Amino acid sequence: MTDKKVYFTTLGCSKNDVDTDSMRTILEGKNYASVYDPESADVIVINTCGFIESAKEESIEEIFNMVSIKGKRKILVSGCLSQRYGEELLEEIPEIDGILGTGQIENIEEFIHRMEMGERVSEVGNLNAKYTEGIYKSNVSASEYVKIGEGCNNFCSYCIIPKLRGKNRSRSIEEIYDEVSYLVENGTREIILIAQNTTDYGIDNYKEYALSKLLNKLEEIEELKWIRVLYLYPDNFTEELIHEFSNNKKLLPYVDIPLQHINDDVLKNMNRRTNKKDIVDLIQKLRGEIPEIVIRSTFIVGFPGETAEQFEELLEFLKEVKLDRVGAFGYSKEEGTKAYEMDGHLTDDIKKERVNKLMELQEEISLENLEKRIGSVVEVLIEEELEDTLIGRSYMDAPEIDGVVYINKNDHMDIGVGDFIDVRVIDVMEHDLIGEINELSK
Repeated sequence: MTDKKVYFTTLGCSKNDVDTDSMRTILEGKNYASVYDPESADVIVINTCGFIESAKEESIEEIFNMVSIKGKRKILVSGCLSQRYGEELLEEIPEIDGILGTGQIENIEEFIHRMEMGERVSEVGNLNAKYTEGIYKSNVSASEYVKIGEGCNNFCSYCIIPKLRGKNRSRSIEEIYDEVSYLVENGTREIILIAQNTTDYGIDNYKEYALSKLLNKLEEIEELKWIRVLYLYPDNFTEELIHEFSNNKKLLPYVDIPLQHINDDVLKNMNRRTNKKDIVDLIQKLRGEIPEIVIRSTFIVGFPGETAEQFEELLEFLKEVKLDRVGAFGYSKEEGTKAYEMDGHLTDDIKKERVNKLMELQEEISLENLEKRIGSVVEVLIEEELEDTLIGRSYMDAPEIDGVVYINKNDHMDIGVGDFIDVRVIDVMEHDLIGEINELSK
């Protein structure tokens, strides 16, 4: 009989969402019930982000929000912030009962038991332990994230992630195939593969870049409709991977490639393993070999020493290549990184001004790109149903970070969340499409 209740609050990226699902699944197998009101819980788990300063502040704020309603409840802090500042958190916030590091997720039930016995627990674990974690949860949606690895080997000068998550460790193709098969059997139609760097998949356990082999294997799952891949780093985008994107019928022609900058000197200072020529060549190759390809990227502006001329070079690059989707962030000074010690740190005002300028330009580019879609038909996965409108995503849209498709409802068709429909585009906004139902997809 279920007699323990746990509440999860998750901050940060989709990889943290997967970690929360893992912890929830483990606890549900140990007679815990997940609740959606912290005040009805016996245990509160705060899965934090510690990637950049704003994320740390948000995580600390959420910890204090939960502390304010603690009462007799136990509070466990997990995620990157706990890995980075575990002992400090215990010392500064006595209401915290436990610290669960990023390498200790599988031990969450044991941690909670020790907390219930009155122990204050703090363990961060082995960051480089083999990563095999899979999720076999009971509540499955039409679109699900699947984590194919943990950690990162890149050591970019601005990034703390390798110190929080360890080196790259890939799951086996068989483990991932089994998890995806389970999800599809229970109703999932789109899987989104994630890791810190998905193009590094397999280099540790298969001694080769094996993402193309994984994608080829996943294509065999009959009821799987869409495969989407995020966090594809540019330097290991192999010919085999491009071929897979060209030929795999379930793999969406959508690539998320974090480029971060385009100026060679800035890229070198960032310790990125690429340069402007290689980036331009890759974009041209992708567009030449993958029909209907949509390219998304992210950029960091205001990196230490970035000159006005280097920033303008980035803007000119965007004008020339006209990427479909772009996110931009002001550089965040993170203790423990090489960039933290660099000279030439820019003011927050300059960074904010550059972010705004870049995003204003990209809005114009995105609108121009989407206007070319008017009159075309796109397949859409329905995710929300309102009174007169259906809301979904096309192959061009990853959840939360891209746009959506607004569809005028047709009362004569039985369409609901999880269905695929063909939609004719009749209008666009900067990031979104507006359409009308063409027909129900298979």
